Amino acid sequence: MPFKKHPRKVHIARQGVFYSLILCGVILLLGGFGFWMLDPGVHTMAEGLWLAFTTAATVGYGDVVPSTHASRLFAVIVVLLGLAVLSLATASLAAIFVEKDVEEGEERQIEHEIMREIRQLRQEVRSLRHELLRDKSGQA
Repeated sequence: MPFKKHPRKVHIARQGVFYSLILCGVILLLGGFGFWMLDPGVHTMAEGLWLAFTTAATVGYGDVVPSTHASRLFAVIVVLLGLAVLSLATASLAAIFVEKDVEEGEERQIEHEIMREIRQLRQEVRSLRHELLRDKSGQA
């Protein structure tokens, strides 16, 4: 007896991934703009975005680096926010996969419990039927 999936739980988990990715994008855009405005070595918004991405992801290729104290301080903020948001996005995505496994296990457990209760009820019905037949034969 298959059970319906819980669409609300899956929907909430997917929303979490969606919102996390939007938050990642916003932080990268703000980081790119901030590096472009603060650092004289960043000449274009594209370079600022690249620096924000490599900084937030803690990759740091070294092709573009913060060169002023203000942009280095800003880089610290971008690293902390980037780690938090990328971790949140990763955790939200992992929650979707884990939730599916947990639901399947829970469904199997519920099925087993229902089948056990059905067996008990059948046994009880048999027992009552047997008692009724015995009482009828005793009264006749």
